[in-house]
Amino acid sequence: MKLMTELSDKHYDVVVVGGGIVGLASAYAAVKKGLSVALVERESQNKDASVRNFGFVTVSGQRRGEHWQRAMHSRNIWAEIAPQAGIEVEHSGLHMLIQRPEAMSVAEAFLKTEMGESCHLLSQAEMNEQAPYLKEGLGVLYSPHELRVESNTAIGKLAHWLNQSQGVDFYNKTAVHSIELPVVHTSRGTLHARYCVVCSGSDLHSLYPDTLAQANATLCTLNMMRVMPKTSFKLNAAVMSDLSFARYDGFAQLPEAKGLIHLLDDIQPAERKAGVHLIVVQSLDGSLIIGDSHDYSDKELPFRDSYQDDLILKEFHQIMNVGEVDIIQHWSGVYPSAENVVFKASPEKGVVVGSITSGTGASTGFAFGEELINLVLESK
Repeated sequence: MKLMTELSDKHYDVVVVGGGIVGLASAYAAVKKGLSVALVERESQNKDASVRNFGFVTVSGQRRGEHWQRAMHSRNIWAEIAPQAGIEVEHSGLHMLIQRPEAMSVAEAFLKTEMGESCHLLSQAEMNEQAPYLKEGLGVLYSPHELRVESNTAIGKLAHWLNQSQGVDFYNKTAVHSIELPVVHTSRGTLHARYCVVCSGSDLHSLYPDTLAQANATLCTLNMMRVMPKTSFKLNAAVMSDLSFARYDGFAQLPEAKGLIHLLDDIQPAERKAGVHLIVVQSLDGSLIIGDSHDYSDKELPFRDSYQDDLILKEFHQIMNVGEVDIIQHWSGVYPSAENVVFKASPEKGVVVGSITSGTGASTGFAFGEELINLVLESK
């Protein structure tokens, strides 16, 4: 990717602040409208939540209504542009192993909603064929919608494609100090633009802190790991368990989920308290990314306790029959979390700030980026 080593005196239509998935999605949305775009990223490359996740584009389980629609739309954009950007879709679909009658009630209720379209329960023969690595359960809910990309490389490839094929100018190692349109003041000088979109991610204090405070967001820290199975196998779809039925809004907010939530609070209190639910995805080298736990204390501490890994691994082995695994990587991520799944506002004419406050950036970012561009064009 060709980075702009010096600030240009070019006048842009839009300056996007932030090189995570929401910033990249906003840049793409602007380009599709025929606008000239500069993207400013304070690091040499994005190192935040957008690269510290499963790379799992999740549709089923997103909050019902507008957010679920964002996920469907974003999933379709991922499918369209991933091959153009050289991003490998490593597997697709989702298998949710149903271990308890209470979870089966949630799955059956989900299938009766508009969110359940194209999803179905697998027969025992289908389970044996499609997911032989899953342990016995009452059934499997299958969703065809999900996509899996390698996030720690996909974000860089997406940025490269936007730069080389879509004409977006990138200014990395550049911090934005203030915005006084048509001037954007940065650590390396000034840029000029008609509009500015601030995609702040977990940074709620640098630009427009009073506006971002309206989101009532706290920082959530999540913990994840990469493991290598000692016996190789091919994962045919992402995997979740009963804990996910009780956690993801699209399931957990159904009336039928109350019984499962109460049951899990009783029989898996440690997992529920630590915000543990299970997601398993696979990389091209055969390794698995598994997680995750959630700490909503707003502390963003760099330390992690091993018991969180133990809880995640316990759930992993409870539903998957793949033998022993070696842990080869640990990492944590931080994202803003609030009751509302997204936050967007226009603090002044020509400026919009936006943040996905639900940890669903990979899944809904492209749709949200379109919303931010539409909002900023209306703000002037």
